[in-house]
Amino acid sequence: MFKKSDVALLFALAAFILLLFVSCGDDDPVSPNDKVPILTTAAVSTITQTTAQCGGNIISDGGAAVTARGVCWSASPTPTIADSKTTDGVGAGGFTSSVAGLTASTPYYVRAYATNSVGTGYGNEVAFTTFALGTVIDIDGNGYQTVTIGTQVWLAENLKVTHYRNGEAIPNVTYDATWSGLTTGAYCEYNNDINNVATYGRLYNWYAVSDSRNIAPAGCHVPSDAEWQTLVDYLGGGAVAGGKMKETGTTHWSSPNIGATNESGFSGLPGGYRYNYGYYDAVGNVALYCSSTENNSSAWNRILSYSLAGVGRGSDNKRYGWSVRCVKD
Repeated sequence: MFKKSDVALLFALAAFILLLFVSCGDDDPVSPNDKVPILTTAAVSTITQTTAQCGGNIISDGGAAVTARGVCWSASPTPTIADSKTTDGVGAGGFTSSVAGLTASTPYYVRAYATNSVGTGYGNEVAFTTFALGTVIDIDGNGYQTVTIGTQVWLAENLKVTHYRNGEAIPNVTYDATWSGLTTGAYCEYNNDINNVATYGRLYNWYAVSDSRNIAPAGCHVPSDAEWQTLVDYLGGGAVAGGKMKETGTTHWSSPNIGATNESGFSGLPGGYRYNYGYYDAVGNVALYCSSTENNSSAWNRILSYSLAGVGRGSDNKRYGWSVRCVKD
């Protein structure tokens, strides 16, 4: 039978052992309910030859504080923090990451990551490809391949930009009545359908083309009527130059796409146009390119057609919506 003194001693010993166990434990013990963070990866934007913008959003810290976050990337799928990575603060919520040190013309894979005391969680994987060397990039981050034709260097794609070079927005005007009364710069997508942009670019009135804030990417400009003529002359004159400028085949051009060889590399596409009163016409049949040169109340342009091997020269109302091809300064 225990004496009272023995019971007291046992209680004291138990209390000491418990205190020792607690004091020797982790300073910040991991709860069995804690998990790695849950997060998503942001879309990749502002891609250049060697850099890109990305980021992520930490939806849940998993029950333990996020002590590191950023994005990781690799030329192989499923990158981890053992690969290249950024470090962009701590805590939950959204964040932005600047990816650098990339190689031109290279596919990459990127994932956002977040680390807590349990481990590292990853967002969804996003793939992107850096632009090729020689690519021209506009204020919105759109890249354009270039092609040298004679003494000129042309963009081989139609303009897509929605901001002037100083960052101010170009208005997107969809209503016909509004378009028909404009005396200031505006753009639109053919048939107001953004799905046309990837292939044909956007359409711009002459007021946007001539605006002093500059619609062209840095280092480029909208060609004058004389610069268009230099291109046409180099390709053999108006009767045959159109075929040398048109994309071959009938994937985008209507049949028969007469004379199309694209031997110049200009890769002209039939983006159609918008009349000065707002109506859209001729996608698949005509490429109508604006110049920077006025002709009284109109502006000079160049025309490619599915039914002709030549290049037409016309003059239309400044409120027309044209495709725009730029040439390097």
